[in-house]
Amino acid sequence: MARNPYEVLGVARDASEDDIRRAYRRLAKQHHPDLNPGNKEAEARFKEIGAANALLSDAAKRARFDRGEIDETGAEKPQYQPNYRGFAEGPDGAKYYTAEGVAPEDLEDLFAMFGGRGGFRSAAGDEAFTRRTHVRMRGADLHYMLTIDFLEAINGAKKRLQLAPDKSLDVTIPPGLRDGRILRLKEQGGEGVGGGSKGDALIEVHVAPHAFFRRDGDDIHVELPVTIAEAALGGKISVPTPTGAVTMTVPVGSNTGTRLRLRGKGAPKADSGYGDEYVTLKIVLPEGGDKALADFLRNWAPQHPYDPRRAMGSS
Repeated sequence: MARNPYEVLGVARDASEDDIRRAYRRLAKQHHPDLNPGNKEAEARFKEIGAANALLSDAAKRARFDRGEIDETGAEKPQYQPNYRGFAEGPDGAKYYTAEGVAPEDLEDLFAMFGGRGGFRSAAGDEAFTRRTHVRMRGADLHYMLTIDFLEAINGAKKRLQLAPDKSLDVTIPPGLRDGRILRLKEQGGEGVGGGSKGDALIEVHVAPHAFFRRDGDDIHVELPVTIAEAALGGKISVPTPTGAVTMTVPVGSNTGTRLRLRGKGAPKADSGYGDEYVTLKIVLPEGGDKALADFLRNWAPQHPYDPRRAMGSS
């Protein structure tokens, strides 16, 4: 059973958007599957966090949840007041009918059908009465939310949405799916009435953040750590992409912030082709320091002075 999204993120009901965003990022990073390999509990918690954020970060959904119109999963709660949406032109010129049946003005007939007011009434004769009291309605659309991994959204995937112990939906994630996209599964919703067709299942898909990839449109961005030697001397290094590692050449004399492009290694585009992957280099020193490197720099620095902060007016 889904938990209250405020409890999942550990925020108060009056939390601001920034509070929710900070709580989500902190928890998502802590429980991300890439940082907890093989930990099923962390994986489940990560999905729960993603679903809670998907609901609370959407102002309209959050307001509907607070009003009790939708539940913790984003699904509609039963509404017990009459609802005449879907009435349209009826057969034989009768107006405002359901798919094939009762008009709103015939409320006495409608209530009688379901054990309501009075009894059956028919001033127009048996034939008209039979026609007017046969209700045939399409089933309701059912709304669900599904959180998927970043790479599943880029490359496509098959997911199973478990609704109950004995009920599930198989969902095909198309390659390049964007966060917040709604997938429609025909006739996987509520049962129809009087022989009416089933409704649809509407799956709102949210994409969990990745440990190091970030998507911007159809492009993928990644910050890549490199050694001092790789940056200064250049050379070929392995770079992760959504479809697997590739080899990239680092130019001689590269700096932290140097941005390189891998053509066609981004997300699939809606029409055709792929976006690009942009790799931003970040020079990283050895953990714990390196005595030989420190000794070298003590001799090298005085003979090769330069001020990287000159443009900031720090000199």
